[in-house]
Amino acid sequence: MKSKSIALVAGIAMILSFGACKKKEEPVQEAPAPAPAHELKIPKGETRIVVPDSVKGKWEAVKIEILDKTSNKKETATIKLGSEYAIPGSNIKIKVGDFLPDFRMDGLSITSASNELKNPAVHVTVHEGDKEIFNSWLYSNFPTIHPFQHEKYSLKLIEAVPAGGK
Repeated sequence: MKSKSIALVAGIAMILSFGACKKKEEPVQEAPAPAPAHELKIPKGETRIVVPDSVKGKWEAVKIEILDKTSNKKETATIKLGSEYAIPGSNIKIKVGDFLPDFRMDGLSITSASNELKNPAVHVTVHEGDKEIFNSWLYSNFPTIHPFQHEKYSLKLIEAVPAGGK
């Protein structure tokens, strides 16, 4: 009986050893997906400039300060809306577009919240020779937001000229 017990224990040990030798594969855990961040949703499409009826025809021109950084000489140019101005002694032209006295941007729409000079801005396009080097807004209250950057000149919106000189 002793030999049967030894054989039984040896058999159980053998069975257990075969089971223990089997490599158990642990299931691969996938890395958790990152928590959704607050994504900035930029609207797709073309930006529209909407000049409200309360603003149309109320402004005639803007005064832009042109600083020659090399000589530190300032010039204030009065430029009619919709016209161009050539900086003397250079091949730079400033084209003045729409003026918005109370600039607001909502999605793809740029407009003026009122005809009051709360956040004055003018759209300008600057060409150096045939190359467009700037196409954005100049802000009277915030001149450092998206400024015109050039090695020789800087531009700053000083004020707007009401239609009829009022």
